[in-house]
Amino acid sequence: MGLAAHRHAYTFAEYLDLEGSSNVKHEFLEGAIYAMAGGTPRHAALTLAVAASLFNGLRGGSCRAFSSDLRIRVLASGFAGYPDVTVVCGALEHDPASESTVTNPKLLVEVLSTSTQAFDLGEKFEHYKRIPTLQSVVYVWQDEIRVELRTRGSDGSWQSRTFQTGETIPLADIGCHLSVDEIYRDAAPPAG
Repeated sequence: MGLAAHRHAYTFAEYLDLEGSSNVKHEFLEGAIYAMAGGTPRHAALTLAVAASLFNGLRGGSCRAFSSDLRIRVLASGFAGYPDVTVVCGALEHDPASESTVTNPKLLVEVLSTSTQAFDLGEKFEHYKRIPTLQSVVYVWQDEIRVELRTRGSDGSWQSRTFQTGETIPLADIGCHLSVDEIYRDAAPPAG
């Protein structure tokens, strides 16, 4: 995550103004604005595979899958960003300061990049956990066939399970599943 500006503590309104005039996406955290790194062909292919599978699996139901163009905000911490895929069930709930920002995802997907993996799995997840409606976060690795599913238990605690070749990822909270083999089938080979 590259720092776009660091000398001034920006407000969410200033962040929204920048986003409205920029051709680059940014994340917002604690008054700082961070430019998002560009993706690799493999990242793009994996993101599309997950999005297509979720889109098709959710058709006709009350949940919908959205691309990385949908900005989400964690009201409890102020973090705003663009997960690779977002699933919202029921009506969209918008940020009070932005009709184009959603605050009620049920499931989020992050395709991990080497440069952001530690942040995505650590600090960003700590923000995501503060979204009351969020039940699951799916992490997809680029450099190996590996998918991690983190789910919120009925007691509010989070559990993690890893899936690999030949396995199916149950997404009970949204009424569908993901096949690890389908996610990786047509992905571009890993860089290197």
